[in-house]
Amino acid sequence: MLKRVLIANRGEIAVRIIRACRNLGIGSVAVYSKEDAKALHGKLADHRVCIGEGAVSNSYLHMESIITAAKNTECDAVHPGYGFLSENAAFVRLCEENGLVFIGPPADVIEQMGNKSNARDRMRAAGVPVVPGSREALYDAETALAAAREIGFPIMIKASAGGGGRGMRECMDEEDFITLFDTAQRESANAFGDDAMYLERLILHPRHVEVQIMADRFGSVVSLGERDCSLQRNHQKLVEEAPSPAVDADTARKMGEYAVLAAKSVGYVGAGTVEFIVSPEGEFYFMEMNTRIQVEHGVTELVTGIDLVEEQLRVASGLPLSFTQEDVTVRGHAIECRINAEIPEQNFMPSPGTVTRLHLPGGNGVRVDTALYTGYTIPSNYDSMIAKLLVHGPTREAAIARLRAALDETVIAGIDTNLSFQYRLTDTDAFRAGRTDTGFVEYFVTGKPR
Repeated sequence: MLKRVLIANRGEIAVRIIRACRNLGIGSVAVYSKEDAKALHGKLADHRVCIGEGAVSNSYLHMESIITAAKNTECDAVHPGYGFLSENAAFVRLCEENGLVFIGPPADVIEQMGNKSNARDRMRAAGVPVVPGSREALYDAETALAAAREIGFPIMIKASAGGGGRGMRECMDEEDFITLFDTAQRESANAFGDDAMYLERLILHPRHVEVQIMADRFGSVVSLGERDCSLQRNHQKLVEEAPSPAVDADTARKMGEYAVLAAKSVGYVGAGTVEFIVSPEGEFYFMEMNTRIQVEHGVTELVTGIDLVEEQLRVASGLPLSFTQEDVTVRGHAIECRINAEIPEQNFMPSPGTVTRLHLPGGNGVRVDTALYTGYTIPSNYDSMIAKLLVHGPTREAAIARLRAALDETVIAGIDTNLSFQYRLTDTDAFRAGRTDTGFVEYFVTGKPR
């Protein structure tokens, strides 16, 4: 088993990893920026190291500082969490060069699956269904337009190196294509330093359903069921649940089998997520693979009873998976709401500040993952997500009732949050009936027909 792990992250995911390390008797080291000097993850870890201040490029993205901190505190591994350096192949190689275990897949797998057009090619070759689209990377609008005409409109324009909704544009017809392509390409170049683009046929009113997989270094790959992540705003997820109300048991089984096939085809190791887009007719296609632990991993933990972060640590220690496919059973229903420090009424403007009063819900089937405490000042430098409220119930109806009770009980004073927005969103007839799609939140906010 690993002896000491440096957590190259912050916030609730850093706290989550520290607690998993404690459960397994593994030492933990937190890194923090000057702005995070009073953050909870630094208080909970066995050791903590300041790695910079100001822009994230000077702290949580500064690879050399993180490696130095790991070596100086005698760590034998680095857990990247999600975001920041979690899908950075260069960082993986730097860890390996310095004798540190990277808790995640190999660098070449991250590179293969991180480039979306390359990932599509790999999946197509492996026999995984993919959305009809371009076969080669596209660099100029005129060539892309010719490809779009062959695929057929409507079209989704995507950055090959993209993620988090950046470098993406929906194009309904040929008239707007060149303008939208150029805009998405500039956005991709600015965000990722890569202007390679690709096209997919746009599936109207789709569901976003993903499959959690876990793989060890001995060739075992297991599917842990699917999650529905269709409630999104600007391609950022707001509510996630497991299992998905959008797919039947047979479709879920097939998605799981394809997810395992996808992971095996690239030699995957660790926790990963294979994301599918599901049409209103029930057809599903590979969209992308996230080569890290996901924000919403907790809903899978609640329905399977398997601690995914602890399993990551075991796999990184060189141990085989502690379960087989036959051991995985989905029980009941789980839902997660992301709680953000933002003002929904002002176009979801971030709302940093000091938490003056805090009450978190509890009780049977309620879990809150957060790094908040009374008196903590939320910095303006980072993502606005401050907590994840998760519930589990024997049925979806029971889970919804428990979720709404937990949202109603939560008090976070001193800042604005999206708590009330989430309460109203999860009270809609469409959500209760399991009939939302990826465009539902925009409709809910604006009232514009979809």
